[in-house]
Amino acid sequence: MAEETVTRAQLSEAVYQEVGLSRNESADLLELVLNEISAALARGEAVKISSFGSFSLRSKGQRIGRNPKTGEEVPILPRRVLVFRASQLLKNRINDGLAKAAQRSKKSS
Repeated sequence: MAEETVTRAQLSEAVYQEVGLSRNESADLLELVLNEISAALARGEAVKISSFGSFSLRSKGQRIGRNPKTGEEVPILPRRVLVFRASQLLKNRINDGLAKAAQRSKKSS
């Protein structure tokens, strides 16, 4: 399975194609949405996008880690990490795509 990456420019182009805004307006709209999501997360708020998933922050406490080269113990400071949980609808959509691809490969065998 080839790993491809969808870029910001490609998302903006998709908005342009589907919505009919100008390319600049589409790029501005995408930036506005991404900035709002980022700002909400920076404030410590969860972001829930229906039928897609939710972004939230999780606090991790301080712990002792180990430098793999030297074996020396190193403290890992407390921090917040970003967590994304896909909605059941998104999970089903992804897995349906895999199932259809598997069926196509069986038919061509």
